[in-house]
Amino acid sequence: MSDTAITLSAVSKSFRRAGRKIAALDSVSLAIQPGQVTGLIGPDGAGKTTLMRLVAGLLLPDEGRIHVLGIDALTQPLEVQSSVGYMPQRFGLYDDLSVQENLNLYADLQGVPVEERAARFQKLMQMTGLGPFTQRLAGQLSGGMKQKLGLACTLVRSPRLLLLDEPTVGVDPLSRRELWQIVYRQVQEAGMSVLLSTAYLDEAERCDEVILMHQGKLLGQGEPADFSRSVAGRTFQVSATGVSHRYLQERVSRAPGVLDALIEGEAVRLVMEAGIEPKLEELLPGQENIQLSAVEPRFEDAFIARLKTQRNMGSTALIRHNKVTYDADDEVIRVHNLQRRFGDFIAVNNISFSVRRGEIFGLLGANGAGKSTTFRMLCGLLPASSGELAVAGHDLRRASASARGRIGYMAQKFSLYTNLSVMQNLRFFSSAYGLQGKEQKMRLEWALTTFELEPFQQANAGDLPLGYKQRLSFAAALMHEPEILFLDEPTSGVDPLARREFWARTNALAEAGVTVLVTTHFMEEANYCDRLVIMADGEVLTEGTPQVMKASARTVENPDPTMEDAFIRLIEQRQQAVLR
Repeated sequence: MSDTAITLSAVSKSFRRAGRKIAALDSVSLAIQPGQVTGLIGPDGAGKTTLMRLVAGLLLPDEGRIHVLGIDALTQPLEVQSSVGYMPQRFGLYDDLSVQENLNLYADLQGVPVEERAARFQKLMQMTGLGPFTQRLAGQLSGGMKQKLGLACTLVRSPRLLLLDEPTVGVDPLSRRELWQIVYRQVQEAGMSVLLSTAYLDEAERCDEVILMHQGKLLGQGEPADFSRSVAGRTFQVSATGVSHRYLQERVSRAPGVLDALIEGEAVRLVMEAGIEPKLEELLPGQENIQLSAVEPRFEDAFIARLKTQRNMGSTALIRHNKVTYDADDEVIRVHNLQRRFGDFIAVNNISFSVRRGEIFGLLGANGAGKSTTFRMLCGLLPASSGELAVAGHDLRRASASARGRIGYMAQKFSLYTNLSVMQNLRFFSSAYGLQGKEQKMRLEWALTTFELEPFQQANAGDLPLGYKQRLSFAAALMHEPEILFLDEPTSGVDPLARREFWARTNALAEAGVTVLVTTHFMEEANYCDRLVIMADGEVLTEGTPQVMKASARTVENPDPTMEDAFIRLIEQRQQAVLR
């Protein structure tokens, strides 16, 4: 055990919640080698955070043994705590303290000698790029900068083992890349061992080894490439001329033998059940001009193939919504020279764009780009300083209340009432939208059935797993069948299965004529958008379709760029232009 960074032997841990016993870990045994980055992967409720807290010495198991860096975590939990660095999902930064004051505080808590601090702080600030911001209050940092500060505070005393619980949730792609560079620098220069959990499966492919968990059980452990090889010969890409990508995905997802159908630009990526070859006449019966080709498997394909067979996906793909008859050129959101100031600071600077009815329109940007401020103005939650802003034919500077009645809004952070039950939340929001009597009863039944919330209707919203919190938020936003839907980073932190369910529902709404405006840090989700804008420093950098943006990033070295490649290229060009 002294040769491993972490060893778990038949570890079990249960909790009591709402009168029920929940097994967070069920007889888990594993060994993690030192000097490498190990990814901890699994859907919501898999037991990842519980495992992290057990390894950090913050919880004791009900059964089994845990050794961390050769230390018995059951008999010496304090020694374990002093030997590891642990950054939980909600790292405790103090918003009313500056960057430097947060560093000083954590150096005090971790017992870093005063004479060693200056050199350590300088190295951390250089590593994270926070050197120019040491006097800025932590509460005034962007999301990406907060995560980098949290990591710096965790590393003020260089630990032998670093535990990171979803460190890149809510962080833009450029900041994600910078965080990964910091992590690998610790491994290469300090010989550190790293265990991190992540909801981004492309990040799992960067790990030296991956641990896959589901419902408290260990499903597999190995190199990402080993998982990918398990679905070799089962991954394909299909496209059809004259058919929208959303319609294409919905059709092929119901074809025999299709485990997964994921939009990739104008095509759809398929994962087939083992032993089943895709047949064009079964994928799209009656459809002409279909193209089908085999593609290389990746870790995400293996993840979905392993878990989707063990999870009842039910009727999650469809939402019944009154179909809207509309003109495709009908503009329902119009923004012209929109500006928002906070004192002398300009958060949004003269931006302009429009959204047509039935579109899924993306609002992307780095942390601090002005997306959330723009979003709040569009929802009527924040007044504009200047410019024109119209939603559903209403000037938001004069008639925001009238516009809000036609809007559904799903906030970035879970914003329902955590001490009320699922049913109480749904009843409250349906009443707030003016639903009564028979109509209200029908919509409540619709929400419970469509979002598979019936087993949880008496449970407090705050006790729900993250994926079910997202379902409840989505259901509440749709109670009054809005014609415009605002989604502010709706899939942040949820697992890939829950993201697929969410987008299946959103696509069904768009097909019914609902206009959707969405912000996201998952660049692959930009493929679901008909058009999008990318913002930086409060301004619009570019506007267009995902295909056009990816084409603009094409180079000889990278002939098939992803949306993330295009995003990072644009942001870096902007940064270079500012420096010049």
